[in-house]
Amino acid sequence: MSASHAKWVVALRLEKFPACLIYSWMFALVNGLSFPIIQGSPVFVYAKSLNASATILGFIVSLTPLLITCQIPAAQFIDRFGYKRFALSGWKFRIIFILGLCLIPLTSGYFGKPMQLVLAIVMLFGFNLLRGISTAAWLPWFAALVPGDMLGSYVLGDIAMANLGSFFAVNISALLLLGEPQPWRFSLIFAWSAAMGVASLWVLNRIPDAPIPEHQVKSGEPVPWKAMILHPPFRKLLQFVMAWAVAFGGITVFTVSYLKTQGGMDPSRVLMVTSVAFLGGMSTLWFLGNRLDHFGSKPVVAFSILVWLALLSMWIVIAGGLVKPGIGLVLVLQFCMGLFAALVTMSNNRLAMAIIPVMGRNHFFAIYSVVLNLALGLSPIAWGAMIDLVGARHWNLMGLSVNRYTLFYLGAMAVFLLALVLAGRLEEPKARSLEELLRHLRPAATRKRWPIFWSGE
Repeated sequence: MSASHAKWVVALRLEKFPACLIYSWMFALVNGLSFPIIQGSPVFVYAKSLNASATILGFIVSLTPLLITCQIPAAQFIDRFGYKRFALSGWKFRIIFILGLCLIPLTSGYFGKPMQLVLAIVMLFGFNLLRGISTAAWLPWFAALVPGDMLGSYVLGDIAMANLGSFFAVNISALLLLGEPQPWRFSLIFAWSAAMGVASLWVLNRIPDAPIPEHQVKSGEPVPWKAMILHPPFRKLLQFVMAWAVAFGGITVFTVSYLKTQGGMDPSRVLMVTSVAFLGGMSTLWFLGNRLDHFGSKPVVAFSILVWLALLSMWIVIAGGLVKPGIGLVLVLQFCMGLFAALVTMSNNRLAMAIIPVMGRNHFFAIYSVVLNLALGLSPIAWGAMIDLVGARHWNLMGLSVNRYTLFYLGAMAVFLLALVLAGRLEEPKARSLEELLRHLRPAATRKRWPIFWSGE
């Protein structure tokens, strides 16, 4: 075992961590066996089986992030109920909508596909509405529970466990869809999601509550929303996460759509292939170890965006017909997409938890979540409308087929370039430089000083 490998193994020994972190990681694992079915590839495949257009797929994807806006009005009630009670209530009632979704595929003898699609969207709306309200308590709850020097370890373990659970959830869905994907098979998939949702409640209930500062409970002062948004470190983080969310927002769903339509993959294979992204997300545990707390979020974000630009370049040449979407290549791309999406997500969350002041914490986190998720929610609708507008039209440019999917990946790549510039402006106390991270990641024999141009304010 190498010295660097040994360091992160030791750093992640469970006895180092308080019980709240252990239970939170357990919750992330069990919850990961549930939510990717309702918010990820399985429900996209089900919607495609009901003849959903790209615009409708974009709308379905947008439900999860758009309804996070409910955190703004919900934040004012957290102090009355407490973090744990508030979160637990939402997690309980959203299971009702998963059970409703279980029944819809069984109505194929009574309703046509358009009506089933409408009913499914109604159930997904209710699920995501309750999720949006209840998650208002999540980040402030754990920001109060987790010691400051363990924030990186917390988000690292949380992302890794969620991706491990998600990998199994999507592959279980794929196995249930082997052969002819009959409607009752989708019912079984959604029933599994509901069962795991119930199991996640058992774990969630064992995470201790965190005390709410007395001044927050008693304060009747109006919330200074404008001052919060203009707080310089927070404002720069908001600008970056907006660009990241617009670029990333449609990639998962429209890659699924591409693989199923132009890629010629059956639903079961699409799910198995896309599940590899969760293995990538889980690999953050190996890739970063304790480096996130050591180097900070800013260099990890910049490095991840650079890799994303390379990944999208490959998807452009695949969608453009210059390279065949072989199973091996697609698996590698999916793995890297999962890894570097998770790195950006955990770095953003860690940075938010590090720079947000204690005073007004609930509302700061509500603003952060709403801005991020509004961009995540609106971008798939816009990308989907663009894809539908282009339709089957295509043009030839020096052997590259310029079609709806190459234009989508090219547009996402342009926004990633903007995100890279904004990443260089992020403010983070004690963050190391991207150059230092790159030198650390390279083999010792080849480490040299690399000039970096995006480290300025």
